[in-house]
Amino acid sequence: MTRTGLLEQIDFFLQALASEKGYSTHTIRAYGHDLAEFAGYAAREAGLSAEGEADKRSLGVDDIDNLTVRGYLGLLHRKNEKVTIARKLSVLRSFFRHLVKHRLTDEDPTAAILTPKHSRRMPSYLSVDDMFRLLDQTADDTVLGLRNRALFETLYGSGIRVSELTGLNVFDVDFSSGCLRVSGKGGRERIVPVGEKALKRIQIYRDRLFAEAGIGMAVDGPLYLNKNKGRLSSRSVARILEALIRKCSLAVPISPHGIRHSFATHMLDAGADLRTVQELLGHKSLSTTQKYTHVSIDRLMAAYDNAHPRR
Repeated sequence: MTRTGLLEQIDFFLQALASEKGYSTHTIRAYGHDLAEFAGYAAREAGLSAEGEADKRSLGVDDIDNLTVRGYLGLLHRKNEKVTIARKLSVLRSFFRHLVKHRLTDEDPTAAILTPKHSRRMPSYLSVDDMFRLLDQTADDTVLGLRNRALFETLYGSGIRVSELTGLNVFDVDFSSGCLRVSGKGGRERIVPVGEKALKRIQIYRDRLFAEAGIGMAVDGPLYLNKNKGRLSSRSVARILEALIRKCSLAVPISPHGIRHSFATHMLDAGADLRTVQELLGHKSLSTTQKYTHVSIDRLMAAYDNAHPRR
């Protein structure tokens, strides 16, 4: 087997994540950061300069063994939480499995390493009343105010990810069926119901946008626009939400993803089954959706107390 450079293979692996797996730019950037951090550690352990690009480029894949990975994890334990260490180890596993699959190395140095156990954090979410308060704070009768109301009505009404929200185009909205066509993780498309209130708010926003800027819905393009008439970004949605939270003095600091958590929790509280919520959220695994059952335990206990004959 010819000698394979570590940094070179990291570059090829990141390209494969985009072309074969369809990972988002954000995810690939995060993988690249974690792998670059590991490569820097491995270079130092091999007596090479982690700052010198030529030195790092001379480091081979076969220079990495189980002890190198364990040493790196030991370093991480000094300043990182278990969930972070588990994530970085998962990135390394994916990388070395990719190398073994493509016969670029014989051994996977992560194979015998156990993932550190960590307690799963409870997802932050709003109560129904707080969710309604938040939505009511977006009552500003301007094109941007109407856009913001439509934004968060769509996010809460469908449970989609913020990246899926900002990725929506005009033709992804089907007013007749009350559904959205969403492009999720890995480029997987799914059809998601969104509800009448969100659809009404989308129509009001786009009607005002047409009246003021001449941008209608007869031609496809971004559904939600920024003030410069370009596609709204996920970061902009987060900033808008931060301002709304301050405005209505919510006790729970919530992110756009927290609105997705709220959607899932409220659906389960209202009696939706877990499989249905899994489909709505676009989760590949039911275990990913199961975390929402923990926040609904009060509802389950109340149902037990009310219904069980031997309570």
